[in-house]
Amino acid sequence: MGLLNGDTLGPLAMALAIFLFLVDLMHRRTRWAPRYPPGPLPLPGLGNLLQLDFQDLPRSFGQLRRRFGDVFSVQMAWTPVVVLNGLAAVREALVDRGEDTSDRPPVPITTLLGFGPRSQGVILAPYGRAWREQRRFSVSTMRNLGVGKKSLEQWITEEASYLCAAFSDQVGRPFSPNVLLNKAVSNVIASLIFGRRFEYDDPRFLKLLDVLQDAVKEDTGLLREVLNSIPVLLHIPGLAGKALQGQQAFASLVDELLAENKMTRDQDQPPRDLTDAFLDEVEKAKGNPESSFSEENLRLVVFDLFSAGMVTTSMTLTWALLLMILHPDVQRRVQEEIDEVIGQVRRPEMQDQARMPFTMAVVHEVQRFGDIIPLNLPHMTTKDIVVQGFLIPKGTTLITNLSSVLKDETVWEKPFRFHPEHFLDAQGRFIKQEAFMPFSAGRRLCLGEPLARMELFLFFTCLLQRFSFSVPAGQPCPSDHGVYSFLVTPSPYQLCAVPR
Repeated sequence: MGLLNGDTLGPLAMALAIFLFLVDLMHRRTRWAPRYPPGPLPLPGLGNLLQLDFQDLPRSFGQLRRRFGDVFSVQMAWTPVVVLNGLAAVREALVDRGEDTSDRPPVPITTLLGFGPRSQGVILAPYGRAWREQRRFSVSTMRNLGVGKKSLEQWITEEASYLCAAFSDQVGRPFSPNVLLNKAVSNVIASLIFGRRFEYDDPRFLKLLDVLQDAVKEDTGLLREVLNSIPVLLHIPGLAGKALQGQQAFASLVDELLAENKMTRDQDQPPRDLTDAFLDEVEKAKGNPESSFSEENLRLVVFDLFSAGMVTTSMTLTWALLLMILHPDVQRRVQEEIDEVIGQVRRPEMQDQARMPFTMAVVHEVQRFGDIIPLNLPHMTTKDIVVQGFLIPKGTTLITNLSSVLKDETVWEKPFRFHPEHFLDAQGRFIKQEAFMPFSAGRRLCLGEPLARMELFLFFTCLLQRFSFSVPAGQPCPSDHGVYSFLVTPSPYQLCAVPR
C-alpha cells in the first residue's frame, strides 16, 4: 500500500477532527447530564433548530419554560444554549456571576461586515481588554460631549422643537408617528457621532433610516441562525449575502459619513464628536499592535452605537404614543402634571423629573410593557458555573429572557397590562423596581442608558405638552400586541395630533 498523499490526508484529518469533537461532546454531555438544564430532545446535526419558531422566539421559549422550568437548554445545531427566565435566574447569572457570563458567543456571519480579531465594535465584542477599552472610551466620550450634561439636554430639546413642528404639519389628518420619531432620535445620535443633524427631508437621511430598518429585521430568522450554527455554509456563494443585505447597505452609508467627517476634521481643534475623538485615539495607538483603536474598528463602533441608539429609543417612543391613545385617562394625567410643573411655555428640563412622579412612572411602564428587546443579546460563559442549581459548562451560550423579568408574574401586580402604578407607592411617589431591566443588567448593561433616559423623558414630555393624541375618527382601536423581529414593534397604527 502506497504512502498517503496530501489529497488523502486533508479529508482524513477533517474526519478525525469531527470524530474527536463528537467524542468530546458526548463525554461532556454525559458528565454534565445529571445537573445540566433539561430541554427538548435535539435532532442529530440540527439540534432544535426546526423545533423553534424564529419568527416568534419569545413565544417558543415561553412554551418551553412551561414544560422545563426557568432554566432550560436547547441545541442550535452543535451549539449548546441555555435560556434563563425570571428575575432570580437572570439576576444570578448577569449580576451575581457577571464576571463569568459577560462574554459574547462568536457570530460567524458578522465577519462579512468586517468584524474580526481586532475589529469587534463595542456591543458584540468578546469580554476582555479590547471590550473594556472601547466601552471606557465610548462612555467617557459621550460624557465629555454632553451625556448627562446641560449641553446634550439642549440638543435634545432643540430636536424636540423640530419634531413638534413636523407633528404640527400633520395636524388635521391621521398619520403614523414612527418615521418622524426615527428622524428625531437619529439626529441626536448623529450629533454625538458626526457632530451634525439632518433635515427631515434629506434624501440620504431617509435612505439611511430605511436601510437601518432593514438591518434590524435581519438580526433574527432561521437563515441567520443556521449560518451562525453551521458557519461552513458561509462559503456558499450568495447565501450569506441574503441574510445581510440591509446591514451591508447600512455599513456602506456609515462609510460615506465617516469619510466626510474625516475630510472636515481639524486635528488642531478639540474633537467635535465621537468620530474625531476616536481618530485621536487611533493616532495615539499607532505602533501598538494590542490596541483596539483602528480605522476599521471605528466603522464598527459607529455601526453599533448608531443602530442600537436609534432603533431602541425611537421604538420605545412609538410604544409610548400608542399607549397614550389607548389610555386617554393616563395621557390626561400626564398632561395635568406637565401643566402644573412646567406649564405651556417653558421647555421641559431633566430636573423636572423630580417633581413629576406620574410622568416618570408612565415612561418606565412604557418600557416595561413595550418590552422591545425581549431576549437581550446573547452572553457566553467563560467558566463552568451554577445557576439555580444547574451546572452550565464553560463556552455555553446564554439567552437571558428579559421579557420573563419585565412580565414576571411573581413581581408585577398586572404583568400583562399597561399599569403605571407599578412604579408608584401608596402616596403616589415614584419607586424603582429591581425587576425593571429593559437595558439588561451587570457588566453588559446598555452603555447608552443615560442618553436613552434623557431622550425618552424630554421627547415624551415635549410632545404631550404641545399635543393631545387620539385614535383617528372612524378607525378601529389599534392593538397593543407587539410584532417580534429581534425587537418587539407595535402593530402599524395611526393617530391624530391636536394642538393643546
